[in-house]
Amino acid sequence: MSFKIYLVEDDKNLNLILSTYLKKEGWEVSSIFTGEEALNLINDPPELWILDIMLPDIDGYKIIKEIKSVTPHIPVIFISARDADIDRILGLELGSDDYLAKPFLPRELVIRTKKLLERVYGSNSEMLIISPYTIDEKSRRVKLGNELINLTSKEFDLLDFFIKNQDKALSREQILNSVWGDDYFGTDRVVDDLVRRLRKKMPELNIETIYGYGYRMIKS
Repeated sequence: MSFKIYLVEDDKNLNLILSTYLKKEGWEVSSIFTGEEALNLINDPPELWILDIMLPDIDGYKIIKEIKSVTPHIPVIFISARDADIDRILGLELGSDDYLAKPFLPRELVIRTKKLLERVYGSNSEMLIISPYTIDEKSRRVKLGNELINLTSKEFDLLDFFIKNQDKALSREQILNSVWGDDYFGTDRVVDDLVRRLRKKMPELNIETIYGYGYRMIKS
């Protein structure tokens, strides 16, 4: 899986070096240089934050508090130029999953990142983040934080179809053929009923109704 990672580090040279190493693993890495920029992205979460404590505008402690208040299940690696026990302990208390003191080898960050992603998401899982939901395609489970959302088989099939076709206008006929199969004989009103049920269970999904046609799920 191509995990999405936010790397929050104000040193541009170090950010470039670390992101280059992380991208070599096939991960999607976004470089962030200020605390304000990080806070603006909290509602569009990655699978992992790599967060420097010492930033020029907002310290990493405030940022991790905001991250964990919105997406408590998203892991965070703290990095800091201060190798103080208090930083490590406070970071763990605030919810960080690992801590690296500068200077460190970029390869060490890659190894720690890989192990953390495998521990949180599983080495063979297919995890997706559709804010604020975590979706495991392999086990067909959906969570909001630590709470499991119980979807029926058809509801998950509809969710999966929407996810794979985000931002596309989908007709009722397309949805009907995908979820029920092209040999289904019945009214397309079942599509509207299934969408209604999915919206009720996952109200944060941005599913638009295209009147007279069908539906579209907007990327979060």
